[in-house]
Amino acid sequence: MSKGSAIISILIAFVAGLAIGSMIDSSGGADESTLADIAMDGERAAEPSEAPGAAAPAAPGETVRLRATVPENAPQRGPDDALVTIVMWSDYQCPFCSRVEPTISRIVNEHRNDVRVVWRDNPLPFHQQAGPAAEAAREVYAQGGDEKFWQFHDLLFENQRALERADLERYAGQVGGIDMTRFRAALDNHTHQAAIQTDQRDAGQLGARGTPAFFINGVQLMGAQPYERFNEVVTAELANARRMVAGGTARGQVYATLMRTARTSPPPEPSQPGQQPQQAQRQPDPAAIYRVPVGDSPTKGPDTALVTIVEFSEFQCPFCSRVLPTVNQIRERYGDDVRFVFKHNPLPFHQNAMPAAEAAMEVQAQAGDEAFWRYHDTMFENQQQLTRQNLEQWAQALGGINMVRFRAALDNHTHQEAIQQDQALARGLGASGTPSFFINGRNLRGAQPFPAFQAVIDQELARARQLLESGTPRARLYDALIADGATEPQFINPPGGAQPAAAPAEPPADQVYEIAVPRNAPSRGPANAPVTLQLFSDFQCPFCGRIRPSLDQVEERFGRQVRIVWRNYPLPFHQNAMPAAEAAMEVFAQGGNEKFWQYHDLLFENQQALSQADLERYAQQVGGIDMARFRTALENHTHRAAVQADMNAVQEAGARIGTPSSFINGRLLQGAQPFPAFEAAINRALED
Repeated sequence: MSKGSAIISILIAFVAGLAIGSMIDSSGGADESTLADIAMDGERAAEPSEAPGAAAPAAPGETVRLRATVPENAPQRGPDDALVTIVMWSDYQCPFCSRVEPTISRIVNEHRNDVRVVWRDNPLPFHQQAGPAAEAAREVYAQGGDEKFWQFHDLLFENQRALERADLERYAGQVGGIDMTRFRAALDNHTHQAAIQTDQRDAGQLGARGTPAFFINGVQLMGAQPYERFNEVVTAELANARRMVAGGTARGQVYATLMRTARTSPPPEPSQPGQQPQQAQRQPDPAAIYRVPVGDSPTKGPDTALVTIVEFSEFQCPFCSRVLPTVNQIRERYGDDVRFVFKHNPLPFHQNAMPAAEAAMEVQAQAGDEAFWRYHDTMFENQQQLTRQNLEQWAQALGGINMVRFRAALDNHTHQEAIQQDQALARGLGASGTPSFFINGRNLRGAQPFPAFQAVIDQELARARQLLESGTPRARLYDALIADGATEPQFINPPGGAQPAAAPAEPPADQVYEIAVPRNAPSRGPANAPVTLQLFSDFQCPFCGRIRPSLDQVEERFGRQVRIVWRNYPLPFHQNAMPAAEAAMEVFAQGGNEKFWQYHDLLFENQQALSQADLERYAQQVGGIDMARFRTALENHTHRAAVQADMNAVQEAGARIGTPSSFINGRLLQGAQPFPAFEAAINRALED
């Protein structure tokens, strides 16, 4: 067979495997979030009840819902029984992700208990600091739950240009309550990388290549869309959810009910006359050879085999189990010409997979490869019963296992580091899902049928025999075959010479935003000052409180040259922030600037006590406030529209902010910056 025919055969086998469904990637469009990051593997295959192959086009007028799953342990804000669930895939270094954050906050703030937002990670590969930032945020969430996660999330978006390792550690320290030794270890060991890559694969299956991507009760909305577009979809979904509840669906079951009939991949776009074709996606190179060392991993078959198949697998994955008959068929067909190598890649959402991998490694350590493979078979035969008790029972049944040592290995996680090294190797090769195979270094992903394996194995047998004929000893054959192999994912150009879509352009670093100052807003300094500093802030945000010394220095240093204008930006996951903003605006309405700033200081001095009773007590401390009118304003949300107008102003200007954020003559300075940063920005504004 010619080299060209060989490659064609491999491509055919590769495509055939895709059609089987174990490697489905039905997403449209393309950007630099490549298949190395989000290609489907067996664990993300279509469900058995679904027909393999392409999804049917949507019917005219059909609401297309995609099955955006909510992992059991995903950061969220909003109640579990919300009528509308927004699953968002985002990237901490992406400027468009930052730009849409105020819109999402506004949606959650307006709809309160009817909307929840679920965070999922999709760090794009051309954002070098996005992956580490995502891992850091995951560790903060693991230690501190939703509250600490969203605080850290805000810090990352407020400081998108400062996401180095030292920055991430500093922000974790600012959040408070984080075990920094554990935090650093998680980043060093990439503890959360597998979970992040699971998010990326799920995004890819749903057609969400770029960031940000949103699924509103399964309805896809891509990019930093304006508030009106989000609100249109949310309002429609709220109406639909309320009809479901009226028809007998429990609030807590609305999302699950919608997802049961949702598509697992997007329908193909119908062709329109004159429509521009989508830009093509780069594809993994099926002919690429990767350098995959055998190391101390368990093997089956002779070291002198012509073909070595390295499998990354895990004992709880149903697709890993499903491919076993094909593996057995390969052994029967090729005999001693093929050697199998097992490497561990327990996926984070399979709770029993890591203990099972540790148990298997201890069996190998004590009794060798043969015992490992017997134990391997037992666990795959009993995938639903991988309890600690059963792991011990099966080990004991093997004979020759020191059970005291076995239990100690599991208790002390003796083999976890070696397992994590296998996982790191898989990630580096772009094969984070399971099962994934490397046949003399050639990658084949998912629970593929025998013909897909056969096509590659036959080609590799021919390649190996050529090396033998040239004098390579059989014992060194595999090393020679992979010697020049790649250590990172390899791709081929899209068909027809099309180029992948370019990454979205970064916004200008020196942008001036047009944000008009309200006619009647709390302020300090003369209205005709040459510099106006509009401060968007939140009374419950701890970082907003930390900016006060810098602003005091601004007033000291620049005097009447600067006017500071307060703008409200209560974040939705700060439950007391909106009532505090409304209370402060009522104090301003009654007492003007002097009373407002006194009340402002009291709120920041008592950030942990912002209940309704507290807000009333602080108003009385200020003095001169009509308390009956004050309470009525809070009950009737008299100032809610003004607060919302402040938030809308940022969105309409196209800015992306967290809190605190300062606009100095329109130029954005994010975060609780030290005085020198404000001084430099103000001096520049004075020079303009």
